[in-house]
Amino acid sequence: MKKTQKSFQDLPPIRVRREPPTVTEAVTAAQDLADDVEQQVEIAAGLIGLSPDEVRPHVVAAAKAAAARPAHRPQEHRILAPSSPNRAPPRTVVVERRSRPTVVIERRGRPLDPRR
Repeated sequence: MKKTQKSFQDLPPIRVRREPPTVTEAVTAAQDLADDVEQQVEIAAGLIGLSPDEVRPHVVAAAKAAAARPAHRPQEHRILAPSSPNRAPPRTVVVERRSRPTVVIERRGRPLDPRR
């Protein structure tokens, strides 16, 4: 028995839930977009929908915390391997993610005639 196809008109409307970002998400996004603290305050306030005076303490605190952190390190995940049966301590495995260059494949026409 063949199933009948549903048209888009038969389906219920798509509901989209809109949630404004949290203060920490907005401050993090603002730090990635601008270096100046006042610009970060404006960006974060615009994302959240609050006044700049309410957001400023969060941005200043995040700027101080970012200044105290060391420079950017590559993404690194530490995984503890399960312990071995001989009761040795678990070993630490470090996984670093690196991006690979894209591979470009050239498309050529017909192969050359070897008789030429």
